[in-house]
Amino acid sequence: MELQLQDLRKQYGTKCAVNNVNARLVPGVYGLLGANGAGKTTLMRMICGVLKPSSGSISLNGKTIDELGEQYYTHLGYMPQNFGFYPDFTAYEFMLYMAAVKGLNKRCAKARTKDLLHMVNLSDVADKKIKSYSGGMKQRLGIAQAELNNPSILILDEPTAGLDPKERVRFRNIISDVSKKKIVILSTHIVSDVSYIADTILMMKQGRFLLQEPMTTVTNSIKGKVWELSVDERTAAKYNRKFSVVNLHHENNMVRLRIIEETAPTADAQTVDPSLEDLFLYHFGIEPEKQEEI
Repeated sequence: MELQLQDLRKQYGTKCAVNNVNARLVPGVYGLLGANGAGKTTLMRMICGVLKPSSGSISLNGKTIDELGEQYYTHLGYMPQNFGFYPDFTAYEFMLYMAAVKGLNKRCAKARTKDLLHMVNLSDVADKKIKSYSGGMKQRLGIAQAELNNPSILILDEPTAGLDPKERVRFRNIISDVSKKKIVILSTHIVSDVSYIADTILMMKQGRFLLQEPMTTVTNSIKGKVWELSVDERTAAKYNRKFSVVNLHHENNMVRLRIIEETAPTADAQTVDPSLEDLFLYHFGIEPEKQEEI
């Protein structure tokens, strides 16, 4: 199984949302990271066939999605960021409806619905209306519907947004369980979610991939650039204005600072192992926040 993105581009007027993206994806979990407006959602919508690229191609096992036609969608499972539910449907009714949309026969649909609702821990509330569900329950139902056709490509756009920590852990475990032998692309702003389950990090900035790196080596590029030191509060305020402070923690009348700088910010600063969050903030921490994803 191989999904190939070749010179993929999406233009909206004068704005280029995705700019000549190239990637070769094989089974595994890919964490797609980037600031708002980086082009993540546009990229995923093109992979899902919702948007047509301005140029470039998407191929599965050597055939473009145009060549594959409807056959391509049998390989695809998609959970968009704002998934639309029918509030007066029960979870069971909704799953059967989605199974019909995806072309599953009735016998297979019932069996898959039962198995998947059990997998996402919704069996006990399968006959309750979706409008009574919590945000976490709706998100779990969202991944269940994406798995109905047992897709080999699973696209999840912000699946843990708005979930409490307990629900996020549960959701990460579900994704880990279903990701075997699949290409899973997981977009999120919550860096810790991908750091736990991703095999590879894809980081986007201004429509391009900044990096495509295995999780085991992704932070190597900023080794020796992350520092910690303890100072008094007045000095902490001064350093906060002067350096890229990514974390500060008050302890015993002192302030421990975590700073990202190319060279030692002070003589007593000590280098520490970088995290994925440090890497994200190294590339995006000083950018003004944008309001909408594209």
